[in-house]
Amino acid sequence: MFRVGDKVVHPMHGAGIIDRIETAKVNGAVQEYYVFSMAGNLVLKIPVASSNAVGLRGVVDSEEAEALLEGLQTMEVEHFSGSWNQRYRENLQKVKSGDLYEVARVIKSLVNRDNERGLSTGERKLLRSAKQILISELVLAMNQDYQEIEGQIHAAMAGGEREC
Repeated sequence: MFRVGDKVVHPMHGAGIIDRIETAKVNGAVQEYYVFSMAGNLVLKIPVASSNAVGLRGVVDSEEAEALLEGLQTMEVEHFSGSWNQRYRENLQKVKSGDLYEVARVIKSLVNRDNERGLSTGERKLLRSAKQILISELVLAMNQDYQEIEGQIHAAMAGGEREC
């Protein structure tokens, strides 16, 4: 169980900090909810009882975040040869997994594809969403601001030196 002040990640919305745990009655049932704020003034309420099923997890520690950034340049990605909607579905499943490395692979794969052939509108939207999810977690894990983390990811994707 998480506590107020814990840094958590929702697989499809990114990272935030639990502001409070509140009890609410919904459809006649009383449940406890984690209430946490996300980037962009988004507030999520997740039932405590179903938080594991949703995929809510703690933010990775700073060492794990650093290891991900260091490995991003050499990270292997799949090259899909199917249609855009097959690629989209497979990439969406990886993002929904909540695995930070899978999210990074999706980003790298979509960036590579965009550089080679361009992306469909759906893939472009998924890329923006995946970047937000990754960056929001790394911001909390490494105590840096959004632009710093975004620059480090961009540099790693481009194969350049990271800014620190």
